Amino acid sequence: MTAIPLEVRDLRTTLFTRRGEMKAVDGLSLSVGAGETVALVGESGCGKSLSALSIMRLLPDPPARIVGGEVKLNGQDIVPLDEEAMLDIRGKEIGMIFQDPMSALNPVVTIEKQIAEVVMAHSGLGRFQARARAHELLEQVGMPDAGRRLDAYPHQLSGGMCQRVVIAMAIACRPSVLIADEPTTALDVTVQAQVLALLKRLQAEAGMAMIFITHDLGVVAETADRVVVMYAGRKVEEAAVDDLFEEPLHPYTAGLIGATPVPGATRGDRLADIPGMVPALNALPGGCAFAPRCSRAMERCRREKPSLTVPVAGRLVACFAVAGEAA
Repeated sequence: MTAIPLEVRDLRTTLFTRRGEMKAVDGLSLSVGAGETVALVGESGCGKSLSALSIMRLLPDPPARIVGGEVKLNGQDIVPLDEEAMLDIRGKEIGMIFQDPMSALNPVVTIEKQIAEVVMAHSGLGRFQARARAHELLEQVGMPDAGRRLDAYPHQLSGGMCQRVVIAMAIACRPSVLIADEPTTALDVTVQAQVLALLKRLQAEAGMAMIFITHDLGVVAETADRVVVMYAGRKVEEAAVDDLFEEPLHPYTAGLIGATPVPGATRGDRLADIPGMVPALNALPGGCAFAPRCSRAMERCRREKPSLTVPVAGRLVACFAVAGEAA
């Protein structure tokens, strides 16, 4: 039986700071099958990127430390592995596209050398072969005039071109899992559509499992098979993408969808908003972290943390109000 490319079970990451211990990722569980896209959504500060960096084992220790759970990559738990072992795994079995391509690239190294470095680290190819592979990768990601771009520096490329370079580096060794962290945030709408289409094509060709991190629900509707909604480091809802948009169960999910512009809206139409802000990790309220912002909050919500339940087949929700309705 073939192992699921990525399984995360009860992942817990804590930040140990002078202000005390902060639960950055609090019991996250998810799985991503071959060729499947799972979107992580939520406002800024909800723990999406910290979850991705925890999965990649890229958070600095100190102050961050994985204190519990498993991250199984093709059946192997990578949490206990040392950094030397992780250097061999990153880029080879699991790749990551970072949200700011300009900061992800070295400004004083040519594009060819940056891609070739990834290729040589995991394939054993020599410099000449690695350059040929870099050229091939740039063509694969649709880089215009790929041969000439090899000797360019990042500042000589547009934002969309730099993002294509970052994608080329992430897929250079044909990883089975790809994490895309806000890959279109800094791009204009036209380039954003091109990058999304590129990722879909590359995933279809290679059968990669993909985690797509975004706050843009319009992008989620286009790209995801399943959606995991996060709030204050915890998963609060999970569902198939069509089910989530058709009937969001958690009040936070409903708020996110209500605050999303829809085609055909007129200038007079007002978007719904969620009052308040995501709490800081060192100032989480007791009970449900969303309770201070929730119109459906009960007294119990302020005392206890709701666990994930299955109110409807195929759905997971952490909400006392939803669980009560389903009972």
